[in-house]
Amino acid sequence: MPPSPNESVPAQPRGKDGAGAPSGGLLGERGAKRGGSDPFETDVVLRDGTLVRVRPASGADLPEFVQFLRGLSKDSLSQRFLGGGVDPAIEASRLLEPRGGFSLLALRERRVIGHAVWLPSRGDAAEFGIAVADAFQGNGLGTLLLGQIADAAERAGIRSLEGLVDPGNPRMLRVLRDLGFPVTFRRESGVLRVTFPASLRHHALEPFDRREAEAARSAVRNFLCPRGIAVVGASRRADSIGSALFRNLLAGGFLGPVYPVNREARVVHSVVAYPTVLDCPDPLDLVVVAVPAAAVPGVARDCAKRGVRALVVISAGFAESGEAGVRLQAELVEVCREGGMRLIGPNGMGIANTDPGVRMNAQFSAAAPRPGRIGLLSQSGALGIAIIDEANRLGLGLSAFVSAGNKADVSGNDLLQYWEEDPRTDLVLLYLESFGNPRKFVRIARRVARKKPIVAVKSGRSAAGFRATQSHTGALVRASDLTADALFRQSGVVRTDTLGEMFDVAAFLASQPVPRGDRVAILSNGGGLGILAADACEDEGLQVPELPPATQRALRESLPAGAGVRNPVDLLATATAADYGRAIRTLRADAGIDSLIVLFVPPVAVRPEEVAAELVSAVRERGGVLPTASVFLACRGFPEALSSEGFRIPSYPSPENAARALGKAAAYGRWLRAPEGTPPVFADLRRDEAAARVSRGLEARGGWLSPEDARSLLEAYGIPLVPTRIVEGPAHAARAAEEFGGTVALKGIAPSLVHKTEAGAVRLGLDGAPAVERAAREMEARLAAAGHHLEGFLVQPMVEEGVEMLVGVTHDPNFGPVVVCAAGGVLVELFQDVAGRLTPLSTEDVREMIRSLKTYPLLEGYRGGPRHDRAALEELILRVGALVEDHPPIVELDLNPVKVLPEGRGVSVLDARVRVAKGLPVPPLGSRGAC
Repeated sequence: MPPSPNESVPAQPRGKDGAGAPSGGLLGERGAKRGGSDPFETDVVLRDGTLVRVRPASGADLPEFVQFLRGLSKDSLSQRFLGGGVDPAIEASRLLEPRGGFSLLALRERRVIGHAVWLPSRGDAAEFGIAVADAFQGNGLGTLLLGQIADAAERAGIRSLEGLVDPGNPRMLRVLRDLGFPVTFRRESGVLRVTFPASLRHHALEPFDRREAEAARSAVRNFLCPRGIAVVGASRRADSIGSALFRNLLAGGFLGPVYPVNREARVVHSVVAYPTVLDCPDPLDLVVVAVPAAAVPGVARDCAKRGVRALVVISAGFAESGEAGVRLQAELVEVCREGGMRLIGPNGMGIANTDPGVRMNAQFSAAAPRPGRIGLLSQSGALGIAIIDEANRLGLGLSAFVSAGNKADVSGNDLLQYWEEDPRTDLVLLYLESFGNPRKFVRIARRVARKKPIVAVKSGRSAAGFRATQSHTGALVRASDLTADALFRQSGVVRTDTLGEMFDVAAFLASQPVPRGDRVAILSNGGGLGILAADACEDEGLQVPELPPATQRALRESLPAGAGVRNPVDLLATATAADYGRAIRTLRADAGIDSLIVLFVPPVAVRPEEVAAELVSAVRERGGVLPTASVFLACRGFPEALSSEGFRIPSYPSPENAARALGKAAAYGRWLRAPEGTPPVFADLRRDEAAARVSRGLEARGGWLSPEDARSLLEAYGIPLVPTRIVEGPAHAARAAEEFGGTVALKGIAPSLVHKTEAGAVRLGLDGAPAVERAAREMEARLAAAGHHLEGFLVQPMVEEGVEMLVGVTHDPNFGPVVVCAAGGVLVELFQDVAGRLTPLSTEDVREMIRSLKTYPLLEGYRGGPRHDRAALEELILRVGALVEDHPPIVELDLNPVKVLPEGRGVSVLDARVRVAKGLPVPPLGSRGAC
């Protein structure tokens, strides 16, 4: 790419010398508090797929930084320092370790290629500066550095950033505008002063996602569309993996050169071999490695020297094999990072692209993927072999196949973004064992699923990560597969429980339109079959409505006497292929039918092929297609006539399989039709006050907040708690009850109390001061005998009416905050009526979550009962989501019970518990690990 004007603005704040600060400045201190892991040492991906390391600068970087500044072109220096005439050595020393500020370096092969800095200027404002090496300009690095330096400034308490830009520096102005920042420009002595808020994490997610998608597509393209390939470990031994890989590439007819790399052999399978990758001629974009694990890092170093962009490591013996393997994998990843290479694997089975313009089969199984329109990712190498074989057996052709192995670098997120825009891919299948970045997966998959269906199998439903939780919310999540289920629901991914089910759903979505509704017509030549199908459909949330009189009348006129026409439609055992055709055409004309299941058991006189041909003809005629699944029982395989001239009707071995596949497709259709939802905007949040309460809890070594701190924290986010008095002893509790008047609730306060009701620390419906004082003394004695040190009491007026719910949060170590809504009260864990979603929450997330509960009819007025304030409950959940999204140290939160009052009267939180703990550093914007 030709050089272009530098993406740079001056960093020097007027009136400040900015020299002599310790490395990292304010953020360095913050990083220390986070446990010694600096979140700003990370990897970013440029638009062309190149990997670049970004990390905080230190004094040891001075020689390389001086060289970087001296290497800038005259124009770049002039734009960076507004006129040039500077001594790089002096500027380097001042900018590398800014006093009170923060400095970031971007490195490629340990060479500085970019720099960003902020320095405090006045109050809570700071000035910023960015410079990018001429050879790397125009590739997105300036954008990434700007986002990360703003992120760093915000974490250090900076509210706004400003800088001076040469009006003749259009690239920098475009970077600022394109990011979507609310930027203001003001002319000042021949330059532009730009100012924007440092709080950019939420504003900048969309543009950063857009740039990351572009980078991911470029990176994956290097793997799936290489000009030349080398196989390291290609062997003349027929039983070796390297040999199988090389043979598959040759047999598949790859359209570029394939170079065998083998130090011992001069020729492999009649092709001239090369001792190392360094000896291979051009072109060479992709290297596939199948040598012992210990030798892989050395091969990767050769690839980096050779300028290879993509590395697929088949070899096992890495992180999956123990501590030594973990260290070896870390070494391999570091080599790739330093060389700017991307990595698939290790411990995979390879990749394939069936595009006629590529024809690459770089995997070692004997089965070659059939060409088609499905993109397939398998995290498991062994299962990958079975998946290709099953896809071939079912006639499901693939556009591309990737075995991700240990996912040390390239992940499902990268591949989804590639397949999103791939014109040869209409459907994506995923076999996943883990999520590298679940929150980012939600955002990417939600975007992709609006264009193309995604079907996934997720193995590993262990709840071990929640064993330490102590709240009702934690127990609910621990006892379910709620987090992964929430992720898939929010992102529109069709989740299946088995590989067989995944292929059933894929067969439907690959050949049929997405159903526009849930109403199913069932057509069979056996009454029992139709009943089985109807039961299975209702189990999957589908409707089997009685057909309207006009449709029933039309069916009677065209079918033999005695046929059942209400739905299921029973054609009787004597039905011919023509009877099937007439019935299908009649059902097609009914606007109240969204999809069709056709069942057939062959009688003596009717051949399955005849029925299949008539089925295809009737379903696809007049241009439209009624989504249809078929079941041909007592047949060997599926009739070939179900596929005709590029059109195919999927067939299943049982009514249950067909209903399950159709049910999953219909659920995907419901997700597509639902509004996307918007994140809530609350103008009344007191974030600083809430942050102070969280910090106070962390300074006290974390744990459960005191009732006063929990109440203050929640009130700062507009979360309504019932009026409460916190008192020291029984006599004070009695006086508080007198102040309230009427019946009250009494609750004990002790650090060791987790579930108050079980410990006898809750008394309800107490009437009058004497009853309250007596109950308080009894509670005090009971808890003391149980070893609890009672610190005081909570006294609250009773809230008798309303539906009891629970709203809570638990922090999944992989997924982040999970917001839960459930049937509340003391029986919450027994009923297990729970739904959850990952933050950040949208309005639609919360609506769908509440409606999925079995308790939901109570809110809507079950059997003539009063309607309750569902809107207030939705707002409460959204406010809880905003609270935990803004304050990551909140790791558990329980609002239980929450009384949802009659419609128009809101909600009332009767009890609240909040636990805080120091968490992991939040990755910066644009990093590979960022949210």
